[in-house]
Amino acid sequence: MYVPHFNRVDDAAEIHELVRQVGAADVVTVGPDGTPVSTLLPVMWSEDGTVVIAHMARANGHWRHIARAQQDGEVKALAIVSGLQAYISPSWYAAKAEHGRVVPTWNYSAVHLTGTVTVHDDAEWVREAVTRLTQTHESGRATPWAVTDAPETYVTKQLRAIVGVEMRVHIVEAKAKMSQNRSEADRAGVAGGLAADQDPRARAMAADIPL
Repeated sequence: MYVPHFNRVDDAAEIHELVRQVGAADVVTVGPDGTPVSTLLPVMWSEDGTVVIAHMARANGHWRHIARAQQDGEVKALAIVSGLQAYISPSWYAAKAEHGRVVPTWNYSAVHLTGTVTVHDDAEWVREAVTRLTQTHESGRATPWAVTDAPETYVTKQLRAIVGVEMRVHIVEAKAKMSQNRSEADRAGVAGGLAADQDPRARAMAADIPL
């Protein structure tokens, strides 16, 4: 990932929080014919940053590509976690009125996790993974749902329809492109423009612009 120094995010807690808030990643591997294959998956990233846990539908052929490839060695993968993103109009910049030398851009935040991925087609491993994923995504709710809330026979049947995915993380890259390279006046204009935008994603980003 291309990360200019003013967009780089180095704080581990901040990176983990972005992944936690998004809660899902596009997991990308290379298929047997060299074509990239991607699946969006709910994920849980371990606190020490070394492991990402997920699951994939058994009907999805992506996992079979991974399973076949892992017989010959490690399978490299990229997990892309995409945060807020929005179009930035040059009309929001104070510099537009000063000299007019401004162009549109796109602000966004993202985390790229690079490592090796393994498929687990083992009922107990998958059950544990689903339990941990559920706990992660339900933890902030007033009445969190648990896997044990559903009938055991039903859960067992549902588990047969998925496989587990485990990614060992070797490289972590994080980027927050939030107009940091613009002047204070331009950033204030961006924050105001985003706050007044009709797109709720843009309005949500307004508070992230450094002022």
